Amino acid sequence: MASVTEHYEQHLGPIYTWMGGDLQAAIERNRAELQELGVKPSEHGVAIDLGAGPGGYTIPLAQAGYTTLALDTCALLVAELQERAAGLPIRALQADLLAFRQYGEGMAEVILCMGDTLTHLPSQEAVGRLLRDVAATLTPSGLFCTTFRDYYTTELQGAARFIPVRSDSQRILTCFLEYVATHVNVYDVLQERTEAGWKMSVSDYPKLRLDPAWVVAELEAQGLAVRQDRAGNGMIRIVAQYGRE
Repeated sequence: MASVTEHYEQHLGPIYTWMGGDLQAAIERNRAELQELGVKPSEHGVAIDLGAGPGGYTIPLAQAGYTTLALDTCALLVAELQERAAGLPIRALQADLLAFRQYGEGMAEVILCMGDTLTHLPSQEAVGRLLRDVAATLTPSGLFCTTFRDYYTTELQGAARFIPVRSDSQRILTCFLEYVATHVNVYDVLQERTEAGWKMSVSDYPKLRLDPAWVVAELEAQGLAVRQDRAGNGMIRIVAQYGRE
């Protein structure tokens, strides 16, 4: 089984933007979501985007005036973001998300960890450590938002474990889930058209089965007010914030 970094560098990274569809449309949706969450334009604010990918949230944060630190473990996606970030106040780095405080410059008004990034961490203990570091980095009025898939509450059965991700005339990407005690093993099956015909490649990697109630409790233990709802694409969304001054 591949590590998360290996899986993205060798399998998903080269097709990640294709997999997500129209990136500019995603940026506009994310901009609207940030406004819904109460993230207002700022001339001097600092934001951190953990698991930034190609910049779907990083770019609207920077365009709203935030000096934004964007971290991802996939070098291909960081390079893509760096190219897209030209002229914007963005510092995009390939780095371990658990070490994000080493790269920041003090406190942050906004910290994001979107798109199922939390489940990519190596253990529940690592998630807890990240959440504590997030709480210690937020300003007194700071906001943290994360989205992730709930692999904990319900186990898909039978054919429901085969999930179509995206397809066109040149590529088909399908995901298969295999549940174990603390993780779900994710098999990404990619079929691509070549001159010689269709070629299939498969890579598998583990994701954490995180209990949303546990994530909420961990944040509340740090003194944050927390709310949970549903984001797009079936994600759990958890928003945490200190009391505003």
